[in-house]
Amino acid sequence: MQPLREVSRPSPVPKRVLFVCTGNSCRSVMAQGLLQHRLKQLEQRLAEPVEVLSAGVFAIEGMPASKETVRLLQQEGVDYSGHMARRLSDNLIRQTTWIFVMEPLHREEILRRVPEAKEKVHLLKTFGLPERLPEDQAIVPDPIGKPAEVYEICFATIREAVERVAQALTSSRKAG
Repeated sequence: MQPLREVSRPSPVPKRVLFVCTGNSCRSVMAQGLLQHRLKQLEQRLAEPVEVLSAGVFAIEGMPASKETVRLLQQEGVDYSGHMARRLSDNLIRQTTWIFVMEPLHREEILRRVPEAKEKVHLLKTFGLPERLPEDQAIVPDPIGKPAEVYEICFATIREAVERVAQALTSSRKAG
């Protein structure tokens, strides 16, 4: 797997990984919680600290994560009961090292706002895969308002992709 190529950032902060979805109450929250948890396990393999954030392109500031999202993360030993949604800002886009989106619409919105972010925006589901999927298969579908089984499928998809992100972050240590 190729390590992540670092995009320069203006401020001297740790590397930042940002997960973006629509409302910042399900998918991006799952990804944030899973990656934070995984990076704690891999901490000694990281060259420097990594800050993991999430936001929604159309989030309502302060809304909690969905109950199903909180439940699934708790089963992994991750407590996100206090999560409050954050709306994606241009400043956050600029200050982030890598951005992972759940669907092409999110990437388009980011690039409409901050075109220079192109090199650091990745579709989460396809990141690190040896072959590209057609865009309609590259989406992590939004589970909001759907049955628990849909959340579980979404969570499993995100977990697989987050593992590839974690591996890329730990191998980027060698890439310097």
